[in-house]
Amino acid sequence: MTEQNNEQEVAEFASKLFDLARNGDVSLIEYIKQGVSVDLVNQDGQSFVMLAAYNGHAELVKALAAEGADVNLLNDRKQSPLAGAIFKKEDAVIDALLEAGANPQAGTPSAVDTAMMFGREDLLGRFE
Repeated sequence: MTEQNNEQEVAEFASKLFDLARNGDVSLIEYIKQGVSVDLVNQDGQSFVMLAAYNGHAELVKALAAEGADVNLLNDRKQSPLAGAIFKKEDAVIDALLEAGANPQAGTPSAVDTAMMFGREDLLGRFE
């Protein structure tokens, strides 16, 4: 096998893992238990938690947090999973992230700023 083929296989495998996160497929956890980093990021700095959160998959967010995922890991645009979930109006994901210790002040804009921007003042009391 050439080095180029090997790199292509690794890229395809990583792409598959990020698709699992994006689609809320909890089988991703099995790969993590086999040694894939729970905080692996793609070319845009999107972690598994970020992709699961942004796409409304609260159960996968909970499972990733239980495996030790950093729920405050910012993407390359300095956005947090919590701010993304607020933007997408994913209340179950917001709950899961807060239960896992997400920091409402992390990122730019922060979850607090995002909540205020999108009329979700109802969340502010939960951020204290």
